[in-house]
Amino acid sequence: MHTIDLNSDLGEGFGPWAMGDDASLLEVVTSANIACGFHAGDPATIRRTVRRALLHGVAIGAHPSLPDLLGFGRRRMQITAEEAYDLTLYQIGAVAAFAGAAGGRLHHVKPHGALYNMAATDVSLARGIASAVRDFDPDLVLYGLAGSELTAAGEAIGLAVASEVFADRAYKRDGGLVDRSEPGAVIHDESKAVAQALDMVRDRRVLSVDGVWVPVIPDTICVHGDSPAAVSLARALRVALEGAGFSLRPC
Repeated sequence: MHTIDLNSDLGEGFGPWAMGDDASLLEVVTSANIACGFHAGDPATIRRTVRRALLHGVAIGAHPSLPDLLGFGRRRMQITAEEAYDLTLYQIGAVAAFAGAAGGRLHHVKPHGALYNMAATDVSLARGIASAVRDFDPDLVLYGLAGSELTAAGEAIGLAVASEVFADRAYKRDGGLVDRSEPGAVIHDESKAVAQALDMVRDRRVLSVDGVWVPVIPDTICVHGDSPAAVSLARALRVALEGAGFSLRPC
């Protein structure tokens, strides 16, 4: 039986403001990418999310971001590779500390938002992030966009990497994601998102907005926890994937 990981970006509330139905998503997904406080999240939110993940046997990951609370980490900033290293290492440590205190351990690291997209094409930033992950714990898995500079950088220094695909995001012909500012960047039709996911995991390809089939490596599928339809989509994906003969488990 083939296996696939289903991950979600969680813990993205802040103080009294909740975002997404983390409790329900943790009953469905196999890996959780937990906000570290730079784009969302705070110590109490990290603690609660880590404990819920452990309760459901969900793999715990750090979800480091650019320091951009106001823009939810989705605005690009000019940073050096050294700065990427520092902010990644700092944020990994936060989630790892809570995981250890709760009797668990950190499993993976997945950058968030603009940092994720920048590292997909910027070799120096990708190397800075990958180096921070390796220096913190060489046994961690680095999650990155399939076919990106980030996964290549991780592999180059000996990290295990998970190539990530998106059910609810439109793709460009170069394998990158359509920018959220563009029309149609997010797929809101659940049936279309599920169909795209099945194309990726069964046929290892995705249809770009230009009508070109793009090859992908699907180790893990992301469900955005901040989406209003996240729980419904995650459940539909799980049913469809298991129906297609896939076993869901962390990378």
